[in-house]
Amino acid sequence: MSETADDPAPERKKGPLRRLGSGVGRLTRAKARFDMPNVEGGLKIVIATDAWKPQLNGVVRTLDTLGQILTGLGNEVLYITPNDFKSVPLPSYPEIRLSLMPNRKVAKLINEFQPDAIHIATEGPIGRAARRFCKRRGYPFTTSFHTRFAEYANERWKAPIAWGYAVLKDFHKDGETMMVATPGLIEELTERGFSKMKLWARGVDLEQFQPGDRSFLDQYERPIFLYVGRLAVEKSIEDFIELDLPGTKLIVGEGPQREELEEKYKEAVFVGPKYGDDLTKYYQGSDVFVFPSRTDTFGLVNVEALACGVPVAAYPVRGPLEILDGAPEECGAMNEDLRTACMAAWEKRDPQACREWAQRFSWGAATRQFIANLETPGFDEEFWLRSAKMID
Repeated sequence: MSETADDPAPERKKGPLRRLGSGVGRLTRAKARFDMPNVEGGLKIVIATDAWKPQLNGVVRTLDTLGQILTGLGNEVLYITPNDFKSVPLPSYPEIRLSLMPNRKVAKLINEFQPDAIHIATEGPIGRAARRFCKRRGYPFTTSFHTRFAEYANERWKAPIAWGYAVLKDFHKDGETMMVATPGLIEELTERGFSKMKLWARGVDLEQFQPGDRSFLDQYERPIFLYVGRLAVEKSIEDFIELDLPGTKLIVGEGPQREELEEKYKEAVFVGPKYGDDLTKYYQGSDVFVFPSRTDTFGLVNVEALACGVPVAAYPVRGPLEILDGAPEECGAMNEDLRTACMAAWEKRDPQACREWAQRFSWGAATRQFIANLETPGFDEEFWLRSAKMID
C-alpha cells in the first residue's frame, strides 16, 4: 500500500550511535525542579557575574551595592562569582579570573537557592553557564550590558569589532530584557542591532562618597589630578599621564599596565588599589578627577568623584556625556583636548555644585529601576516592586 499525505511516516530505527546519544541526552538534559517565581517574604534573586572582588571596577561596585540595598529591604541575593570555582587568569589581564567548567556547579547553586529571578551580569564563563541553565530549563532571565567587550578585544587582541558585537548580540538575544546604563548607549546599541533593552541607570552611595578632609593629600603639590580605575590599555591612562599639567598626577588602581606605567612615568604617583573609606579619602583630597577612557559604558567613578565635591575632566564620549549633560560648568569639563578639560575643571571648580549634581544619581532610584526591569512573562512591574518590598 502506498503512503498518503495523511499516513504517518514509518519510524526510523536508531543506530547504535543515535541510541547512545539519546541516552546521554536523557541523562544530561536539565529538568525543572521549581516554579518561578515563588515569592514569599521578599524576592530571591540570583546574580551571575564573572566580575567580582577583589577586582576594583564599576561593575563590581554596582552589583555589590545593588545586593546590599536589596538585602537591606528584606530580599535574598545569591551571587555566583569566580570565587566559587577553580579559575585561571585571563591572558594579559590576570586580575580577571576565568572560571573552569562552571556548568554543573552553577546549576546546583541555582537549584538549591530556588530563585524568583535570575540576572546575568556578564558574558564570561559564569554568565554563559547561567544562560545555558536558564535556556535548558525554560527559565526567564535578564542580562545587563556593562562592558564594551568588542572594543576591549580589539584593543588587546586585534579582534574585529564587528565580531565582538556579533558575540554579544547572540549572548543577550534570549534574555527577557537587557539592562543598559544610559539612553545614549541604548541608542547606539539599537543601531548595532540589539533589542529588548531597558534603562538601568547607575547610582552612587551618597553616604560613603561625600566631601571631607582635604588635608589627607596635602603632602603632594597641588593641584592634584586624580585617576581611579583599572590600569589597562583600554582605559587610555597614558592620555592623562602624558599631559603637561601643574601639580601632581595621582593614580589609584591596579591592572596589567601598572608595572609598565610606573616604570615609564616616574613623575606620577601610583598608590595601588583602594577600597571603602580609604578610596573616599583619595577623592576628597583631590582637586580634579580625570577620566581618559573612551570605551566605558558609564564610568561610575565620575559620579563618586562628584559626590565628594571633585569636578570631572573627560573626553566628550558616552558615559561622561550622560553624567555631565546639563551640569553647571563648575562640575567639570569635556573636551577632545584633555588638558583643556583638566584646566577648565580646575579653574571653575565648585565642590558644592559637584555634590548637588551627584545627588541626582541615587542608588535607591537605580535599585528600584533594576527591580522594575525584571521581566518574567505574566508578572508586571508592580508585582516585582511589591515583592521586593519597594512599594506597599
